[in-house]
Amino acid sequence: MSSPASVKAAVAQFNPVVGDLAGNVRKIVEMARAAHAQGAQLVVTPELSICGYPPEDLLLRPAFVRACEQAVRDCAAALADLPGLYLVVGHPQSRSAQGDVRTKSIVAQRCFNAASVLAGGQVLSTYAKRELPNYQVFDERRYFVSGREAGCGPVVFEVGGLRFGLNICEDAWYVEPARSARQAGADVLLVLNASPYHVGKVHEREERMAERARESGMPILYAHQVGGQDEVVFDGASFAIDGSGRVGARAPMFEEHLLVVDVTSERITGTVAAVPELEAQVWAALVTGVRDYVGKNGFPGAIIGLSGGIDSALVLAVAVDALGADKVRAVMMPSPYTAEISWIDARDMAARLGVRYDEFPIAPMFDAFRASLAEEFRGLPEDTTEENIQARIRGTLLMALSNKYGSIVLTTGNKSEMATGYCTLYGDMAGGFAVIKDVAKTLVYRLAEWKNRQPTRRADGTIGPVIPERIITRPPSAELRPDQTDQDSLPPYEVLDAIMQRYMEDDQSIEEIVAAGFDPADVERVTRLLKVNEYKRRQAPVGIRITHRAFGRDWRYPITSKFRA
Repeated sequence: MSSPASVKAAVAQFNPVVGDLAGNVRKIVEMARAAHAQGAQLVVTPELSICGYPPEDLLLRPAFVRACEQAVRDCAAALADLPGLYLVVGHPQSRSAQGDVRTKSIVAQRCFNAASVLAGGQVLSTYAKRELPNYQVFDERRYFVSGREAGCGPVVFEVGGLRFGLNICEDAWYVEPARSARQAGADVLLVLNASPYHVGKVHEREERMAERARESGMPILYAHQVGGQDEVVFDGASFAIDGSGRVGARAPMFEEHLLVVDVTSERITGTVAAVPELEAQVWAALVTGVRDYVGKNGFPGAIIGLSGGIDSALVLAVAVDALGADKVRAVMMPSPYTAEISWIDARDMAARLGVRYDEFPIAPMFDAFRASLAEEFRGLPEDTTEENIQARIRGTLLMALSNKYGSIVLTTGNKSEMATGYCTLYGDMAGGFAVIKDVAKTLVYRLAEWKNRQPTRRADGTIGPVIPERIITRPPSAELRPDQTDQDSLPPYEVLDAIMQRYMEDDQSIEEIVAAGFDPADVERVTRLLKVNEYKRRQAPVGIRITHRAFGRDWRYPITSKFRA
């Protein structure tokens, strides 16, 4: 009895740049050649690997889609000298417009989310994605036509005696696309993906693909993107599932990697990288998001307003890991209400990390503002107006430094503050990228403590924690009035974050949250603050998404609304 056919395959898990077609093709070709040198006969790349994901409204430009199609042909030609190598690439594919081709409607301009099989310098076949996600951060029906609705059938091709079928990302979350590939003769399913990271997503993907493998009877090779693109990050962790649902191979998270595996009609085997603990995953997601946003957009470095508090300390530590100490500058801007320990801790942390550190006291500017407004405000008590003036002075100084030197300002507000409006428009919200915008305050503390447990080399050459312990243990405060703490204005963060998660992330009603045991006054307070501060969030900079629902692409609520349930 002959042994089953076996093929050596590879996943090119890489970090594309949206719109850099030549650069993406170059990276694909390099990884394909490296895989071929290791004996691979088949290389699979992520979804829309030619153009990067998500290209958003670039897809509505016919010139962009034509350039992508040419890039596919260029990629095939660049590998024509490698006999026996099959490469699968993701790309947009144009279609014939329905009706009047002169129309400017979005419907007429939609294309296919496609995957093409390349070999021998040619495009052999092209598959069109069948299931188009339109939830969370996905908006694919705006851009793409379903291959099923357009009458496009499955694509199956043979390599080394095995027949491979194609799915693209969302397809594999449904039964029909895999079943169609199986009925067309596929032995193994290749799934191209660009699935943005959120906490828990790795296990969710693998569990769903295990279901699909068991239902279809086919092993699955899942090729995933890595890297940051605006507010979303992709975690890699490409993997293989055998026909019984067992994980047979897994690439590392948050790094480019060539995953080489052995494939038969029953199983796929290779190295299995471990899945890091939650805090390590989130840290890597934040580092990836900062590194790629700053790097891909060409900023020479980053500026952070360092307050001596936990949020700015966390952002500073992430930025140094992402960019290096030489590209990060910390600026302390003490007000008349800044505690001495805040100065001490800010200086200490900057020294531990070896970043440039400067102090710009804002008292003279604050006095000038109060003097200018003295007559207008005569007889009125000081309130949040004066607090916000201080925050806006700081924002103006940071943006002035950014304008002068070109470095981007990284804001330091967390998700709990963004939810409740505990932030100042044009003040601490001023900046270009919101690093912890989707990190709840309770998770901020967990990440800080996790980072301090890691063996980190500090600027003086010693190994130890980079965040001073007092920053983590002292009560959080904006320090904009005497003896201020966050809990003067907000419920305890453990309560606030739990209510926020239930209401904002899980769509529970006020009644359901109260029934779960939360104090009705706390629930009413948090949910009211969340709703009335939508106008602030709409003006906030983009920030890294690490939960299944973040403020931004996931959250599109009206500013003007009377609905209160």
